[in-house]
Amino acid sequence: MTPKSATPALNRLWADLIVEELVRSGVGLFCVAPGSRSTPMVAALARNPKARSLVHFDERGTSFAALGYARATGAPAAWITTSGTAVANGLPAVVEASVDGVPMILLTADRPPELRQTGANQTIDQPDIFGDFVRWRFDLPAPDPEIDPAMVLTTMDQAVYRSRRSPSGPVHLNLMFREPFLPDGDDEPTGGPTSWRASARPYTRYAATRPAVDDAEVALVRDALGPVGRGLVVAGRLPSREQGEAVVGLAESLGWPLLPDVGSQVRLGPSSPNVVAHYDALLASEAFAGSHAPEAVLHVGGRALSKRLEKFLAAARPDPHVVVRENPFRLDPSHRVTHSVEADVAVFCASLGKAARKAPKDGWLSSWREASEGVGRTLDLLLPETAELTEPLVARLVSRHTPEGHGLVVGNSMPIRDLDTFATTDGAPLPVAANRGASGIDGTVATTAGFARGLGAPVTLVLGDLALLHDLNSLAMLRDLPVTVVVVNNDGGGIFSFLPVAGHGELFEPYFGTPQGVTFEAAASMFGLPYESPRTADEFVEAYRSSRARGGSTVIEVKTVREENLALHRELLAEVWKRL
Repeated sequence: MTPKSATPALNRLWADLIVEELVRSGVGLFCVAPGSRSTPMVAALARNPKARSLVHFDERGTSFAALGYARATGAPAAWITTSGTAVANGLPAVVEASVDGVPMILLTADRPPELRQTGANQTIDQPDIFGDFVRWRFDLPAPDPEIDPAMVLTTMDQAVYRSRRSPSGPVHLNLMFREPFLPDGDDEPTGGPTSWRASARPYTRYAATRPAVDDAEVALVRDALGPVGRGLVVAGRLPSREQGEAVVGLAESLGWPLLPDVGSQVRLGPSSPNVVAHYDALLASEAFAGSHAPEAVLHVGGRALSKRLEKFLAAARPDPHVVVRENPFRLDPSHRVTHSVEADVAVFCASLGKAARKAPKDGWLSSWREASEGVGRTLDLLLPETAELTEPLVARLVSRHTPEGHGLVVGNSMPIRDLDTFATTDGAPLPVAANRGASGIDGTVATTAGFARGLGAPVTLVLGDLALLHDLNSLAMLRDLPVTVVVVNNDGGGIFSFLPVAGHGELFEPYFGTPQGVTFEAAASMFGLPYESPRTADEFVEAYRSSRARGGSTVIEVKTVREENLALHRELLAEVWKRL
């Protein structure tokens, strides 16, 4: 075992190597919650002038902030936490990152081997705590003079590489430290290979890899789609505007309608004539869906939000049914996929677009496009900006008035569904983030804090009251960020009103509706955030513009009634069907 006198200096050296190598490898943010065992890491972070940090008192919040940063940048953030249950608090964010392919570096401080399974305080079994949700895990030994410091560097390089290679996702490094954690003096630590210290590059360079595009596979898909006239392109969740536009270009080459999920990066803002923005409302009409069954579907990206679309395709049974993704995971809940392609999305779309045979102009594309445009006109009539605020109108106002260059984060349950169905097409194209991997409502505010830091621009967050209650303490992260929080408060779980369980009498309200009877003015005040509670569309737009002009974060609370919201959704869709 390392002599106790040497332990502080070794802790300092290894921690400095870890932070420096992660910075060199492109880790742009370190999200930290205070704790004793992680002291060497925090001290190294504070000493490194190139390292950016976000410090927050809640480990769950900091883990979701790391997730949000990676959503904005495509590069991993690092999560630093102390030992024990602090580590377990990262599991929800790790699950989301794993399912949705978001890179993260998890740096969990731990007790050394001699204290494990001894009853030592705050010691749990950490090395495998995240199970198969991480892409790679490594139990780094406690700093030891007999171990070449280059091992620390190569381990960090491997971690970043494994977090970013396909399938990207979280990587867990469990870091053991013995006490005493820090030396008394301020001497600069020395160590690491000489050539590394003299450079600014990572010690080990990994060649960047993306799933290659196989020309033979492109030809197979081209031949399968070639005879099809009535095809559809579905743009599921995509991480970048570049990928979304590549899918749009492919739809144009094929001459097919493009159905864009709100997370596809091409649902909002003006776009190609092939984009059918209001497809979800269209598919709510049995008559329209019945007359528009496709012969083939080409799905690009992650899972689409719309349950109507999923049911529509399951009933239509298009063959071929092609899925293109940048990971090897199956995306086939109805077991109808005939071709599953793992490839760089942008390159594959460009290659297939060049080889594609354009469908004949037989009215298929125009029937989708004209119907979608009709839905937009109907919604403008039924949801004017002079009306009382409703949940669908909030979706339209946010999509119309969020300025170009800003970002949008959408909470799960009703807010993201309303954006998907009711958002306008006359606003700005916006980068959209949502935790739709595992589709939980926890950590939404913290995700937004990380997303805003990664984007380097103002962000609007739209979420429900239960999602905000889940993550209320993360409002503290917004105090130095330009985030407008739009909370739609229908006093409970509004989405359950749309499900069959809503008809089950006394069971429904206490167990599913779960009314809390709270508003958020006091919460905003507690965290020093301005608060607005508009009642009309005009008041909302004014509050929203004031928030943007103010430059900091603001909470805008919109109070609605669940029963009225359910009736309004049904009325809107019924009127849309009538006018098709």
